[in-house]
Order: sequence, then C-alpha cells, then structure tokens
Amino acid sequence: MGRRCWRQRVLAAACLGAALLLLCAAPRTLRPVFGNRALGSSWLGRERRSPLQKLYDLDQDPRSTLAEVHRQRRDLLSSACSRHTRRQRLLQPEDLRHVLVDDAHGLLYCYVPKVACTNWKRVLLALSGQTRGDPRAIPAHEAHAPGRLPSLADFSPAEINRRLRAYLTFLFVREPFERLASAYRNKLARPYSAAFQRRYGARIVQRLRPRALPDARARGHDVRFAEFLAYLLDPRTRRDEPFNEHWERAHALCHPCRLRYDVVGKFETLAEDAAFVLGLAGAPDLSFPGPPRPRGAAASRDLAVRLFRDISPFYQRRLFDLYKMDFLLFNYSTPSYLRLH
Repeated sequence: MGRRCWRQRVLAAACLGAALLLLCAAPRTLRPVFGNRALGSSWLGRERRSPLQKLYDLDQDPRSTLAEVHRQRRDLLSSACSRHTRRQRLLQPEDLRHVLVDDAHGLLYCYVPKVACTNWKRVLLALSGQTRGDPRAIPAHEAHAPGRLPSLADFSPAEINRRLRAYLTFLFVREPFERLASAYRNKLARPYSAAFQRRYGARIVQRLRPRALPDARARGHDVRFAEFLAYLLDPRTRRDEPFNEHWERAHALCHPCRLRYDVVGKFETLAEDAAFVLGLAGAPDLSFPGPPRPRGAAASRDLAVRLFRDISPFYQRRLFDLYKMDFLLFNYSTPSYLRLH
C-alpha cells in the first residue's frame, strides 16, 4: 500500500431497497487497479494505469509540486470538514445528480455552475468521443443538453459504489462572492437571459419592489443586484424551492464532506488545474477551452468589487454567513472589499 494513508473512499448501501443511499466515508489507501473491472474494457484497452493510480504515483514523488498543491487542498478540505460539519443527513440519489461519469477514462466530475462547468462538459464530451475537433466548437446548449453525459445518480447503489472506489473524483470551485456576482450578471443582467429573467427576475421584482411597473413585474429584466441579494436572504426563497444551481452553495451541490474528492480545482488556477486533470486522464494534448489567466480572474474580482460596493455592511455580513461554508471548506479568505465590521 502507500506510505501515506491519505485516501478515503465512500461506501454506499441501499436502505431496505429504497431510494436512500447511506454514504459514509471509510479510510482507504490508494493501490494499483490493474485489471479492475470497474473501469471497463474501453479504458483497459488503452491504458493500464487509471487516473487514480497516476495520482497515487505522483503523490509519492516529492518532485511533483502540482501534486503537492492538490494534496494540501485535500488535507485542508478534510480538516475543514472535521471542524465545521456535524452529523449530516443521508444522501439520496438525487444528491448525486451533479456528479458526471466518464466510464471510458475512470472520471467522476461534480460540476458547479459558474466555475467553467460548460467548458468541462465540452471536454468530457470530447473525451467520450461524442464530438470531434476543438471542444470550444461545441455550442453551450449542446454541452448542457440532458442525457449527453451520464450522472452518478443514474446508477444503482452497487454501480455507484464501484465507481466511487475506482474512479478519480474531482470538482472545481470559485471564490463564492465572485461566483455569485457572475451568476447575477449572466442570468439576470444580460439581455440574452430572458427565460431566466422571466422565471426568477419577475419573481424577485414582484416580491421586493412594491411599486414596480407592469413591464418589470412581467419580464424581470431590470433586477438590481441588491434585490437579487435580498431574494437570496429572504427565508421564503428556500422555503418555496431549493436555490437554483447557479447560486446554490458549492458544498450543497457536491457534498465534499460526504464524497472524497481527489482533485479540488480552482477557478483562480483553472488552466494549471485543468491540465493536471487531463494529464491524469491520459489526454494531456486536449486543450481546455477558456480565457487566459490571470486576466479572467482579475475581471471576475473587479466585477464583484463593483457590485458589492453599494451593498450595506449589514447585508454583506448576512450574505457572508449564508455562503460561509464554501469559504471555510475551500480555503477562501474573506474578500478584502467587504465591510463586515
């Protein structure tokens, strides 16, 4: 086995044949998976070492600085989970809906909207052979089309267990308030988001703007950022239905204290982290689409600074408390542009 017992895998069991899954972490050390049936014949025909085994090998190599970065992120996440989470409810199959499956390469990817998830779906489609050429040529609506990529929730408990034991599991996260600012801009403030504006924007205007004009009440096309934040903080919002995935907390989408992630990628280091995952997947020549960094990261921060400038410290504090677990679990500092005291 390895010198470091850093690996913990998830075991799942069906509860009396019902839909509930009892997902509990069990200590485990990485080991070779040569000939592992869980990876499927298509994988074994091309490569004898799985992505998980490659990561294990890198973890034993002190010269691999990137592997050390990701080991530290895993350790920080595990430590934060131990400190900040208490007894948690059982996960249901639907909780695994955001975990996409690539059986051909032995990958599980939990997607978080507004963290390059469209481009990751494009890449997974390219890896699966569903498309040829540059992943950037895949239209966004095709990347998000239901059924194009299987979800872990589509499998039986036994099949879920098999993949959780043998596959490389990864997610990408982003500084929570920058992600929130991006969600507001793209889903509520852009002209091409009319459907989103009618569904959510109109609801926000009707609830929070007492003397709104009829056009705004119907179209929801002019929601202000402060109104959007008030909607998130309104207890009625989550009582009526779950948060939309574009502003739901990353930990609520991917359950990082219940599922053990091998790679925690970050939007702020997207190019390096994506290349690391693609190298483990045996596709180092596949170019991950996206804007060059750090320009994109700087623009993301500038947008958040500008939007939060006019939000009162009282509401900044309440919003920070709402997203606090994402800051803690993924090791993000409190943004310097906030006025929390």
